[in-house]
Amino acid sequence: MTRYIRHAIAFCALLLVALLVNAARVQVFQAGSYDDNPANRRPTIARYAQPRGDILVDGTAVTGSRDTGEQLRHERTYANGPLYAPVTGFASQEYGTTFLEHAEDGILSGSDPMLAPLPLWDDVSRARSQAGNVVTTIDRAAQEAAFRGLGRRKGAVAAVEPSTGRILALVSAPSYDPAELSGNGEPVKSAWARLNQDPEKPMLNRAVRQTYPPGSTFKVVTAAAALDSGVVEDLDAPTDSPDPYTLPGTRTRLTNESDDCVDASVRTAFEWSCNTVFAKLGVDVGVEAMTTMAQSFGFNDTSLRIPFSVAQSTFDTQVDRAQLALSSIGQYNTRATPLQMAMVAAAVANGGQLREPYLVDRTVRRGGETVTTTGSRPLHQVMNPATAVRMRELMTDAVKEGTGANAAIRGATVGGKTGTAQHGIGNAGTPYAWFVSWAQGDHDLEPKVAVAVVVEDAAADRGDISGGGDAAPIAKAVMRAVLGL
Repeated sequence: MTRYIRHAIAFCALLLVALLVNAARVQVFQAGSYDDNPANRRPTIARYAQPRGDILVDGTAVTGSRDTGEQLRHERTYANGPLYAPVTGFASQEYGTTFLEHAEDGILSGSDPMLAPLPLWDDVSRARSQAGNVVTTIDRAAQEAAFRGLGRRKGAVAAVEPSTGRILALVSAPSYDPAELSGNGEPVKSAWARLNQDPEKPMLNRAVRQTYPPGSTFKVVTAAAALDSGVVEDLDAPTDSPDPYTLPGTRTRLTNESDDCVDASVRTAFEWSCNTVFAKLGVDVGVEAMTTMAQSFGFNDTSLRIPFSVAQSTFDTQVDRAQLALSSIGQYNTRATPLQMAMVAAAVANGGQLREPYLVDRTVRRGGETVTTTGSRPLHQVMNPATAVRMRELMTDAVKEGTGANAAIRGATVGGKTGTAQHGIGNAGTPYAWFVSWAQGDHDLEPKVAVAVVVEDAAADRGDISGGGDAAPIAKAVMRAVLGL
């Protein structure tokens, strides 16, 4: 009998070991597959069990959470949703997250290990820490000015602080209210279908995810390349440029919207945006030097994140001389986001140095303690400081005496460049109006803001002048908001 009892005990012990081994296998080695199984709703329930952290602008939350009392308990809310949609993105129980809601999801959802009071605390406790907040670099007054300026027109605005790279405004129009997508019911699905079918594409973040032909605003890059390479030494010397200019190797003749471009100096050509002068300058500089300058400004960069990804702005490096001429005036395959063109203006304003732009200043716990800070972003020497000084002259003259007069601000020095981007089959589409600029208050030690504006549905009646008429007043409003003027 004793022998049978011993056998039973041994068998029970073996079963217990088998159970422990199986439990360990399930909880340690197969935990990931169970967590990722669509049938397992526990992670989703846990995700919405507590309020989501907030995104802050000028110290005030532009997001919130609403207790629904349902299984997925807390639902995202937005204050001034259309105004900040290009910054926040959406956090949807049905469709996931975008933009800052996605890039900073670990902090906002409470799942980031850095929020835990002790290392590995969340793994041991099997619970989420209290969600943290994300403090943005956005200037509320600048954001509102850009949004009002665009109004019902389709387009985008990006503004940065030249010395730091802080993004001060990021606006896209038309916009949408992210709150429409927050829950998971039938109204959310209906809103999703409506927004995605809208031909105006309100969920497209035109400031960072849409590229446009930059038109004559790209002449800032071409002028910088010509000065840096020594092709141009005197801004007031004649450039030996014909009008019209026959593209090299072709019979195609390039003309101007402005008068008096024949043999115009770089200063005059920049003020009145002479296509012929800058197309010829690009050819004289050559594809290698033009490519180097464009890439120094950020073109062809696939890695830029702010912290969410930015669409690549492009300058074609495999072009013949005729194509290079067109590329040098912002046509052919040259394309840029509004943020990229704000970076171009910022580099000129900052003495030829470019700080990579960023949108998150820091992340904090609910109590206000800092979790992470962005810190100093990489610095690129785009052009020689002497070149930057002369580029500032050109941009300032374009506002004082040229096509950018509508951007002038009393009590500040403003530099700018207008542009009109042709598009569509045979350039039949309504041109896009561009304006890029920077501003420094009379009492400031350095420029405080660089802005790029694109208006897609501009009524362009006279080439580059349209950028001054349609886009420059919007840039002016943003610059005044930042300068406090």
